[in-house]
Amino acid sequence: MTDQSAPVRIGGERARTAAARRWRRWRLPLLIAVVLGISVLFSVLIRPDLSGDPLAINNPGPLGVRAVAQVLGRQGVHVTEVRSVDAAVAAAAAGTTLAVVETLPLDQADLERLARTPADLVVVDGTDRTLQELTDGAVANAWDHAPGVRYADCQDPDAVAARAVSSSDYALAALDTRATVCFADPGTPGTGSYAVLELGGRTVRVLADSAVLTNAHVTEAGNAALALRVLGKHDQLTWYRPTLLSPSTGAGTGIGVALPPFAGPVAAWLGLLVLVVALWRARAFGRVVTEPLPVTVRAAETTVGRGRLYRGARARGHAAAALRAGTARRAASRLGLARSADARTVIDALAGATGRPPAQVADLLYGPPPTDDAALRALARALDQLESEVHHT
Repeated sequence: MTDQSAPVRIGGERARTAAARRWRRWRLPLLIAVVLGISVLFSVLIRPDLSGDPLAINNPGPLGVRAVAQVLGRQGVHVTEVRSVDAAVAAAAAGTTLAVVETLPLDQADLERLARTPADLVVVDGTDRTLQELTDGAVANAWDHAPGVRYADCQDPDAVAARAVSSSDYALAALDTRATVCFADPGTPGTGSYAVLELGGRTVRVLADSAVLTNAHVTEAGNAALALRVLGKHDQLTWYRPTLLSPSTGAGTGIGVALPPFAGPVAAWLGLLVLVVALWRARAFGRVVTEPLPVTVRAAETTVGRGRLYRGARARGHAAAALRAGTARRAASRLGLARSADARTVIDALAGATGRPPAQVADLLYGPPPTDDAALRALARALDQLESEVHHT
């Protein structure tokens, strides 16, 4: 009788063997995927939230305003950057400050919405249309004909506290008495780098040039003092920097706008993963494997066949060139010349070895092609004679 209690191991062993084989096959790509996944996760988590955009509050470069934003943050001002007019209007409540920079992308509807917000406004690098709408026509753009350090020269407390700022070519002009212009250009009365006015129960402040806020110039003169006082009036500062993609929503229409900021690094890591797996799974090229030919053709038959082809095509020039090249190569090798030796060197060496005049050797090896079969046969006999003379030396 058979022992019915004995376990059947055949199927289980096959399953374990198959599982082990699959594990050995896939463990390397799985390990690579895990390592790259962990790397992507760490790169996303520890990646500093920095920007290279001009006037961005997280841009530490010369054109960024990160220094001003960080100092404001340490003074208790919560700074938030937004890129759409909807977000800017929603955040511009009474008792807050809304700074509008890079206003070129804004259209008339956007400006009208911003002009109706109850927050104090700070306009930086405003266009003519921007200033017309947000200052009710009280301030316009002008030019500073002699850029340099400009002193307050007004009664505004913020300008008086800053004392002086660095000036560029950009300036502002007051078009009526509602606006006070500070840091005036001595050569152009009524123009200056900073303007302030009360409008509709809120304060509107205008900076002619954003350079006074940037990391590269904020430490010059009294730029820092003016920037901190103008932007730090309230505990909440909304930094509105419109995007060229879509001024009204900031959403744009391209797929890149809808992707999160870490989409680029993740895509790069995924591309690297695909490359590694492709290299791992690609066919490995080993040594060249020789394969027996189905038919062995003797060299003499090949030579005869080629000769017949030359004769059938009346290619006497090609046949003569082949004969001459073979003679020159074998003779030069016999005399110890390099394969790269030029024609003059070969001619001189053969002439010295055979005692023939160099002109005769040159005519045999590099002369004109034969014009008929008799001339071709004569050339072949002459080349054979020349080569035999070389071998006898």
